[in-house]
Amino acid sequence: SAGAVKMQPKAEELKFVTKNDGYVHIHPSSVNYQTRHFESPYLVYHEKIKTSRVFIRDCSMVSVYPLVLLGGGQVHMQLQKGEFVISLDDGWIQFVATSHQVAELVKELRCELDQLLQDKIKNPSMDLCMCPRGSQIIGMIVKLVTTQ
Repeated sequence: SAGAVKMQPKAEELKFVTKNDGYVHIHPSSVNYQTRHFESPYLVYHEKIKTSRVFIRDCSMVSVYPLVLLGGGQVHMQLQKGEFVISLDDGWIQFVATSHQVAELVKELRCELDQLLQDKIKNPSMDLCMCPRGSQIIGMIVKLVTTQ
């Protein structure tokens, strides 16, 4: 009967941070404008515009593993205050791994995926699902992302 109940923010109050622009808001014409809670704090977007403030459109929530595996830039791992931290984009985005093994495996999987994509670029006719190495890497990524 007494006390405060935590309320989800209103659509116009919800904001995200980008490396170059600071705070951005989801554009009112976006499908996600009325979404008041995202399971992951990370969004990818297609378009960014500035009117009365900076807005993003065509955005989708992305969880940690797809961001680490498919995001741009190098993946780094380091020990910080007893925790294993995976970082992207020169440390701007950071995740704490549950263990050193998990951090190393995710970093290695990203390296393997990058190499596999380089091989595909060099040989466009290569079927990634039919080659043993490609199917193993893709299978592991699918398993990781779907069981996250």
